[in-house]
Amino acid sequence: MALWTSEAAVAATGGRAPVAWQAEGVSIDTRSLKPGDLFVALKDLRDGHDFVAQALAAGAAAALVSRIPEGVSADAPLLIVPDVLRGLEALGRAARARSQARVIGVTGSVGKTSTKEMLRSMLTGQGRVHAAEASYNNHWGVPLTLARMPADTDFAVIEIGMNHPGEIAPLARMADLDVAVITTVAPAHLFAFDNLDGIAVEKASILDGLRQGGTAILPEGLTVSPILMAKAHAVGADLVTFAEAGADWHIGTAQWGEEASAVHAITPKGRRLFRVQSPGRHFAVNALAVLAVAEALHLDPALSAQGLGRWQPPAGRGMRERITTDAVEGMGFDLIDDAFNANPASMAASLDVLSILQPTDNIGRIAKGRRIAILGDMLELGETELALHAAIADHPAMASLHLVHCVGPRMKALHAALPPARRGDWVEAAADLLPRLSSLVDAGDVVLVKGSKG
Repeated sequence: MALWTSEAAVAATGGRAPVAWQAEGVSIDTRSLKPGDLFVALKDLRDGHDFVAQALAAGAAAALVSRIPEGVSADAPLLIVPDVLRGLEALGRAARARSQARVIGVTGSVGKTSTKEMLRSMLTGQGRVHAAEASYNNHWGVPLTLARMPADTDFAVIEIGMNHPGEIAPLARMADLDVAVITTVAPAHLFAFDNLDGIAVEKASILDGLRQGGTAILPEGLTVSPILMAKAHAVGADLVTFAEAGADWHIGTAQWGEEASAVHAITPKGRRLFRVQSPGRHFAVNALAVLAVAEALHLDPALSAQGLGRWQPPAGRGMRERITTDAVEGMGFDLIDDAFNANPASMAASLDVLSILQPTDNIGRIAKGRRIAILGDMLELGETELALHAAIADHPAMASLHLVHCVGPRMKALHAALPPARRGDWVEAAADLLPRLSSLVDAGDVVLVKGSKG
C-alpha cells in the first residue's frame, strides 16, 4: 500500500498534481532519497527546487514544490502548493489524522534522542512502531516524521526540540499526543531565554499537544518542576512523575556496572526490575520515564522491560567502543563517544559515567591506566557561558580524572579553572589537537570525548 497517492496528498494540502502518482516514502535530501520517495523541495541553505530534476532522475515518485522548477516538465509528477514547508506540515497533520497510532512526544534539555530510542526498543515487538530518524525534532523534522508515518502504525515516537520560545507547542499540537515526556530542564539555549524558568515554560508547552485525557510524564525534584506540574494541571493531563525519591517512579536500589545498570524501581504498582545496557545513572532515570509510558499505554510490563534491555546508546551519544592500538598484543583504549552535543547537564552526566569506568594498568607506555576527558565548547549558553564552562571544574567526578584536555575558546575558561595536575592541553579547534592525539592517549586508558556539534 502506497504511503501517499497524489489524490490523498492533494486532499491533505489543497495543492494540485498535474499527473497521478504514488509514493512509498518522503525525502528532503537527494543524497538519501530512495526510488519511490516523494521529494520535498524545502528551502534552507539551498533551495530544494534546484534539486527536483535530479531527484526525479534518481527515481523520486514525485516532488512537493511551490513552482515548476527549471528543467522540469509541466506535466511531471509534482504536488504544487503555495508554500513547501506548509505543504509538508499539512501532510504531517493528515498522516496523524488517518492513523489510530498512539503517539508519544519527547522533549527535554538533555536525553531526548536516547529516550526516543529507548521507547523505540521498548515498543518493538508490541506493535508496528514509527519513530523519528536521527534528531529530526525541529520545525521541519516533526512534520517530516509524521508525513512518513504509515497509516497502520500502532505506536509513534516524536522527538520535539527547540531553540527559541514558541517552537514546541505548534509541533506538539501537530503530533496530537497521547503521552508527553519531558526528560529534564537544564541550562541549554540560554542565549534565547532569560533564565531556566523560561526554558521550563517552553518545555512545558509540549503538554498543549496532549489529547483529552492524555498523560504527562514529568521529572520530579528540579527547581522548575513546579512550573511543569502546574502546566499539567492546567491542561487536565493525567500526571505521572519520575526521577527523585518520592516521585511516582524512582530508583530504589541499583547496581551501576561498567557495561550495564540493573535497577529495582519503585512504582505505583510495586517494585520493577529492569536493565539498561549502558553505564550511567542518567540513562537509568530516563528508562524510568520510558517504563512509565508503557504503564500509561497499558502495555505488558515484562515485554516492555525486555524491549528496553535491548537498547544501547548510538554513536555520538555515549556509545562505548574499544579502539585497538596493537592488534598483535590486543592492546587498546576505551572510547566514550558522546560528541553529538553538550550542555552543563549532559556534561555532568558524561563525567559521572567516566568516573565509574576502570582503566587498565600495566599495558601501555604509562604504567597506570588513566581516565581522560577531551571536552569541547558547549554552545548556545548565553551571557553566562564562560562561568558555566569554568564550573565544570567543580563537578565531583573531576576528582577521579587524571587529565582534561580542552578544545575551543569557551573551554579556555575550564582549562584555567582546572588544578595544574589535571590540566591537559588547550587548543582553539579540534583539528589542532589531531596531530598530538597519539601522544595524548595510551593503551589502558578510558577516554571521553564530549562537546557541542558546531
